[in-house]
Amino acid sequence: MKRRGRPGSSARIHARGSVSLEFVLVTPFLLMVLFGIVDVSMVLCDKAVITNAAGEAARQGVVLRVPSYTQTQIQNVALAYTKNSLVTSGTATSPTVSVTPTGGCASAGSSKPLQVNISYTYNGVVLGSAFSVITGPITVKAVAVKNCE
Repeated sequence: MKRRGRPGSSARIHARGSVSLEFVLVTPFLLMVLFGIVDVSMVLCDKAVITNAAGEAARQGVVLRVPSYTQTQIQNVALAYTKNSLVTSGTATSPTVSVTPTGGCASAGSSKPLQVNISYTYNGVVLGSAFSVITGPITVKAVAVKNCE
């Protein structure tokens, strides 16, 4: 007489094997989604930082003051704002800041617009750095326009 194991034990072993296989197949996808969420969140955080920096620099540039703020002083306000606030992955690149008109409010005159443009290259941390090899780096831009006093 053959001895048999408990009923359903071979089905349970087969089920354990299929669960392991499903775990192995689904885990990389879930990790990619998780790291993608982290990378997109970092890009959005950097976008908020450079938008605030552009607004702060434009606000500083339009203040009525004698002598008016120069282009370099306005750019330094934006760069100082972003210095310790941008999320980087160890490769810190400083943003590019441009002011229009180049002379600031002194050359624009009263109630004329002063525009501050900031451009920042985001290299990514995990998935962003892998995809930037294929697609190129992500450029995040912000513009702030205020009227001179």
